[in-house]
Amino acid sequence: MNKSLVSTALLLAGFATAHAAWADATLDKIRQRGKLSVGIDGPSPPFGILDTATGKTGGYQTELAADLARRLGVQLETVPVTASTRVQFLQAGKVDLLVANIQWTQERSEILSFAPTPYDLVGGAAMVSKQSGIKRWEDLRGKVACVSQGSNFARPLAEQYGAIVKGLRGIPESLLALKGGTCAASVHIQPALYQTLNGPNRTEWTAFTLATEDQLIPSPTVVWTRRGEQDTVAFVDKAIRDWHRTGFLLGQARKSGVPDGAYIQPAHDRARQGKFDVAPQDFAVFTEGRKS
Repeated sequence: MNKSLVSTALLLAGFATAHAAWADATLDKIRQRGKLSVGIDGPSPPFGILDTATGKTGGYQTELAADLARRLGVQLETVPVTASTRVQFLQAGKVDLLVANIQWTQERSEILSFAPTPYDLVGGAAMVSKQSGIKRWEDLRGKVACVSQGSNFARPLAEQYGAIVKGLRGIPESLLALKGGTCAASVHIQPALYQTLNGPNRTEWTAFTLATEDQLIPSPTVVWTRRGEQDTVAFVDKAIRDWHRTGFLLGQARKSGVPDGAYIQPAHDRARQGKFDVAPQDFAVFTEGRKS
């Protein structure tokens, strides 16, 4: 009986070791196939711009992903993802990484791994009609707030502010619902809504505004990997620290029109002094300091 238990234990240990080796071989696999597959948001200025000539999405997130591919010496493949598909795409192996606007949450960190150095700090904003009378998050109580399916803004909107949350496929569908009066507010990451109101198509949104400058649950934006892929995490984290220190990230943000004053510029200044934020521990202190 004891021999049987020992054999079973050794067999299980072998399986665990093999699984760990498989999970930690991602970078080798990427190099072997000569391609890095990265999940990015679809066309959603300022983070992604549709190239009408090729039909592909370029811009900010693509440039960040391209730098990771260059560091590995492989080609880049970008895969558009949505709030409802991105985690499944990563877990199923359809992409190697997620370089999208996916903020750190405790729930996500329990099923995925992530590079601990964030590349942005982003919260939610509420786009509303100028005639709505909504000027604070508290004004959404009892009103319909449209979000993307899987958005981490849904819980605080419902639990903290009493909004009736409606999940839609993405930002375009949410904005269409706002314009049609189906929802009183369209709640998404602040830079995307800012771009909608100030970008090339701003004339169709002149009747709308951001309800408040206060962002909803500002959280660190990180690059996500599958659970336990520590080699990939270490590689990506080193790259992100280089982005901050060298000014690469700041330059790409300004080139694409991504707001940089709230976090990217200060993070660059700190990185030049050898100081880096680590999600989520440093962010509680950072965000509380900004509120005071």
